[in-house]
Amino acid sequence: MDLILPEQASRLRTQFEDESVDQPPLVKLFCPWGAGTWLLSGLTEDDALGLGLCDLGLGFPELGYVSLDELRRIKGPFGLTIERDLSFEALTTLTVYAEAARMAEGVVEDRASLEAAFARLERRAKEDRRVLKARML
Repeated sequence: MDLILPEQASRLRTQFEDESVDQPPLVKLFCPWGAGTWLLSGLTEDDALGLGLCDLGLGFPELGYVSLDELRRIKGPFGLTIERDLSFEALTTLTVYAEAARMAEGVVEDRASLEAAFARLERRAKEDRRVLKARML
């Protein structure tokens, strides 16, 4: 299975170029034998690095880059590999997923957790008198 389909790669590259908007993740990759999860919202022009929320399952999810070549080389028990979640549809932008993951110490996808994270980000933005780029979809 391809980690990223060609049409997804094109959209990810486009989103990567536009830093003015908090983008939603378009692709979810996961480790079927462990807790690793990657929500990608951007892709470098050479398709080498994905930008997104990276969670190795150790309780410290973070925004950053991941090498797609490294993910492709990972082999687990019985020859399992990193997979793409075929049913993933983003509910919000990456910043909200990151805040929810920090609160839960791991990637979460349920609407209640994401809405709580969004509300927390809204409160902080209001207190700091700044515009919040994050949004629920």
